[in-house]
Amino acid sequence: MSPALPGSVLLAPSPAGTKYDMMYYLKGAAAGGICCSITHGALCPVDVVKTRVQLDPVKYNSGLIGGMRQVVAEEGAMALTTGLGATAFGYFVQGWFKFGGVEFFKIKAVETMGEEKAWDNKTGIYLASAAAAEFIADIFLCPLEAVRIRSVSDPEFCDGLADGFAKMLKADGIGGFYAGFIPILFKQVPYTMAKFAVQGDAADRIYASMGTTPAQCSNGTNVTVSLASGVIAGVAAAVISHPADTLLSKVNKAGAGGSGSMASRLMNIAAETGIVNLCTVGLLPRCVMIGTLTAGQFGIFDTVMNALGASKYHFHDPNEKH
Repeated sequence: MSPALPGSVLLAPSPAGTKYDMMYYLKGAAAGGICCSITHGALCPVDVVKTRVQLDPVKYNSGLIGGMRQVVAEEGAMALTTGLGATAFGYFVQGWFKFGGVEFFKIKAVETMGEEKAWDNKTGIYLASAAAAEFIADIFLCPLEAVRIRSVSDPEFCDGLADGFAKMLKADGIGGFYAGFIPILFKQVPYTMAKFAVQGDAADRIYASMGTTPAQCSNGTNVTVSLASGVIAGVAAAVISHPADTLLSKVNKAGAGGSGSMASRLMNIAAETGIVNLCTVGLLPRCVMIGTLTAGQFGIFDTVMNALGASKYHFHDPNEKH
């Protein structure tokens, strides 16, 4: 087990025998990368339509299913897989740092504070751990997301991830990859904070309603709880992060918001779009996408962790007798 900080408390292995050492964090990171890559890749067609609706709501005004039909009719079925390479790879990298980072920061906080104090402050720990992990993850995600959005908004732009990187680098330089960094932080950090805090609280409430704890349940039951709580967390996170998601989609479109600073471009886009449209256009497909995606992520994460011989750390009240 890794050394403790001065004055900290080392956690005992979990009931499943998991030691919270570097190998545990690597397993958590790998499980996070796998779950994010699979779920975002599988929902690529939904994301294509959502992005098109955000970029051109006048043209794509017939909802999620209608939008899919419109894209297929005009460009063929393969258009729904636009940006799949950037999506799958980008979100593997993001999931690696996000899920692995949340586990790392969460457990280090518990070791430092002690389990009783951590239990009393678990929501704050979730929020802080998620914010720190997401910030790090977004540094790596932003260039891949920029290529994905450019390729979705302009299907003729590139013939794959490598080609998209080369063309963006030549046209816009390194700065082009990070044009959406501030919007992506405003979108992803609140989204991830809500996602992990709401999922953790929802899971605790589900276990409490069942009169049991994760340690007392089978792997199948724990995965089911993760799926149910993930849906709740996904919808909450989608609503919170949607305005920034719309701005991110628009700012990566060539020429959007004028040619001034990033702040002025974002203000111009927000003014042109309107607050109501920022908060509502494309929200339903996003809720469907993120609710499904988040449930899948937590379910796959737990499944992969179990397959790797690890068990996710759950907060628990050390004074409660089971």
